Amino acid sequence: MEPRQDEASVPAGLTALIQTQRIVMAALGEEAQFSCRLMQTRDVHHVTWQKFSSDGEKTFATDDKFFGQRVDPYFSGRVEFKDGGLQNTSIVIREVTEQDEGCYRCLFNTYPYVVLNGTTCLKLYELYGPVLRVRDSNSSEEAVVSCSATGRPAPTVTFMVTQQDFYVLHNSSVIVTNTNGTVTVTRTAVLSRLHDNSAQVECAVQVLSVPPKKVSVTIPEVEQTSSADGEKHVHSHRFLH
Repeated sequence: MEPRQDEASVPAGLTALIQTQRIVMAALGEEAQFSCRLMQTRDVHHVTWQKFSSDGEKTFATDDKFFGQRVDPYFSGRVEFKDGGLQNTSIVIREVTEQDEGCYRCLFNTYPYVVLNGTTCLKLYELYGPVLRVRDSNSSEEAVVSCSATGRPAPTVTFMVTQQDFYVLHNSSVIVTNTNGTVTVTRTAVLSRLHDNSAQVECAVQVLSVPPKKVSVTIPEVEQTSSADGEKHVHSHRFLH
């Protein structure tokens, strides 16, 4: 019987038979899912999941045609197979840590003894916030808003004003690198109103290409009332969403 070619190189035409994500991004402490799909029907006897490390490749999960699914005891409770079978293998790693970051490989052992493999790399990020605040201004015609977020890598912080009667008079950013490797970015903007209308300010924060997290604040219109002595007073109340 011809030996299995677990360590043999696979022609490029065969590696193209596997559909997988090249990069999977996950937040630290959450879960990451990897999947490999064979684009042609093959007689798969065994599927192996490995993680690359400085010491080589470590097998941590297998799915066998006869013996079923097994997970290394070290990963028990954190790694599990998802539905899919031997043609479409999928695993989930829960509560990912910095040690989980790196590259993973799925190997399909098929008859007649050809090994097909695909590689996916896990990239972790952190994102906390955003925190959006409105500060009092000396002028009723101005509003000062600040938005901050902490992440790894450094997050981007952007403002959006929905009312055209408001425009950005001034804006600035402060970037602080924390001792744990995260970065806090605080963006402050001074908004000037042309009229007494209200406006909604939205802050969006993002790291890498993951969907942004958003929060908004409403700056209400300026109300003018007259007192008994005929003087006009300006009232402006701010409400957070």
